[in-house]
Parts: sequence; C-alpha cells; structure tokens
Amino acid sequence: MKFDVTLLSFALEEIPAHVQAAERLGFDGLWMAETKGDPFLGLTLAAEHSRRLELGTAIAVAFPRSPTTTAYMAWDLARFSNGRFILGLGSQVKAHNVLRYGVKWEKPIKKMRETIRAIRALWHCWQTGEPLDFVGEFFKLQLMTPFFNPGPIAQPHIPIYVSAVNEQMLRLAGEECDGVHLHALHSVRYIEEFALPHIEAGLAKRGKTRADFALNTAVFAIPTDDPTYAAWAESHAKQQISFYLSTPAYRVVADLHGWQDVAQELSQMARSNQWAAMPDLINDEILETLAVTGTWAELPGIIAGKYGRLLDRVGYYLPFTPGENETGWQASIAAFKNQ
Repeated sequence: MKFDVTLLSFALEEIPAHVQAAERLGFDGLWMAETKGDPFLGLTLAAEHSRRLELGTAIAVAFPRSPTTTAYMAWDLARFSNGRFILGLGSQVKAHNVLRYGVKWEKPIKKMRETIRAIRALWHCWQTGEPLDFVGEFFKLQLMTPFFNPGPIAQPHIPIYVSAVNEQMLRLAGEECDGVHLHALHSVRYIEEFALPHIEAGLAKRGKTRADFALNTAVFAIPTDDPTYAAWAESHAKQQISFYLSTPAYRVVADLHGWQDVAQELSQMARSNQWAAMPDLINDEILETLAVTGTWAELPGIIAGKYGRLLDRVGYYLPFTPGENETGWQASIAAFKNQ
C-alpha cells in the first residue's frame, strides 16, 4: 500500500517547500486538488522540485476543460516529470459546473467516458503520428497539424483515474480507467459491498481484473500522540464527515449503514447554515466506522488491519505543512513501508 499526501489548497509560492518536504520525508506520491487554484500549475512546480514522487491531480474538474486542453497539460507534465504524472479527473456536481464554472451539465457519465476516450485519442495521435479522428456525441476532434502536435514522449502511458462514488461512475472507472479516487466519506463495507463489485463489473467488460487497477482514497485519521492535536483532528474529522453526509451525492454511505435520519437532519441543518452544530450529530459509531484513531506510528497498522488488501494507495485527510508534525508523518511513513 502506497502512502501519499494531498494538498487540498495551495499557494504557488509554497509548492516547492511542500514538495521538497514530502519527498524528503518519504511519501510515495503527492496529489493536488482543484479547490482554490489550478492543480496543473501547482504540479508543474512539483515536477520541477522533485525527482521521485509520483504526482497527480485529485482531482481536476473535467467538464470545464476541453479534452484537448486537458490532454496537452497532461502530456507536458508526463514529459516534464519523466513519467511520474497521473491524470485524475472528476465530474464535480451540477451546481458547481453550472454556477461556478459556467458550463452545461449534460449526461455526466456519457460525457466523462467520451472525455477520457477523446484524451486518449489525442495522446495516440501525438505518439504515433496517426491522424486525429475522434467523433462522439459531445466532441468532434479531427484536426491536428504538425504545428500543434507536440510529438511523442518517452513514457506515453499516462494513467487516468476518475473520482467515483455511485454505481455508474464506479462502473465507468472499471471500464475506462487505470484507477479510481474513492471519496474520503467511505467505509470498508461500502468498498466491499458497493464500490468494488461495480468496479470489477466494469473491469470484466474489458477483460481486466482487480490486479490491473488501483484503488486510492484518503482516510479520516486522528493521531493521538499529542492530546491537543488529537482533539483538533477529531473535531476536524467530525466537521468534514458532517458536511459530506449532508450532501445528497454521497448519500449511498448513509443508506448502507442505516444513517438516513442523521443524513437528512444534517441536510436540513446545512440549508439553514447551522454548520457549527452539525458535527454534534456525528456519534461514536459513525466516527469509528469512517475514521481511524491511534498514534502516528500505529495508524498504518490500523489501516492495514481495517482495509486488508482493498486499497492500493492511501493518504490521511489531514493538512500537510512543512515543519509541522514531521516526526509524526515520518513515523507513519516508516510504518507503511514495513507493512
């Protein structure tokens, strides 16, 4: 199991220090989310200031970008990083696409499938020199002159992961992708009984198996070495869990565990802006199911015991800042390498 770190938000001037610290401490990979900035910009700096770390978007929002735009950025990053780049895509929800990005929301499963195929058609064109000829429901790509063709690269296989929560996107992940970003709001039961069967059904359609595919997620971790930080981490986990459980798009986990009443109440509280009170609804059962608690050195063993072989990559849903909790991060990194 690889142990990664994710930057949920960042300032570009901070990237070199974050990346150098992550590589020095021994993380396997570094992901950048698309929250307050463009993850491709941050990863360009990350590629420049690292030599070993795998680097990826977790995630880049797919639909506001054309497949061609995304393909160019991924191709450049794969070349610049010497093959260390992973393209992670996500659909986001309707409101953000329409009201934040200003793009249409249309058939997200079909459009994501076509986006992935179009990106790969562009990469194939650039690597082989064959004509670009991709025609689908949403995109018609048939023009690639030498002036705009970046040409082949040394390591042209760029893994594509997609973020997925519900049945159709999980199946698409298995059918089209090299891996999946599972949401932090998950449980072992959700993975075993819901996510993995749908992923494996998708894999079977193209003659692949679980061994050909990577499951990646973040876990809500509560390190207990320092009581003050432990209290903050628990509060942080409850706040995030309460927010995600209030969101209808993630309701499958609540339904699976019989937490529908809690989820409904959280949704009502969110609509009335009762954000500060929402974590109070996250009881011990929910926290124990969705989070892991132990010392920094114990957490990897706890995660390995809890998930077994379900996961290929994992990170903590905790902020990472160079110089802060480095002893703790080092203890977890060392323990993961000994699993």
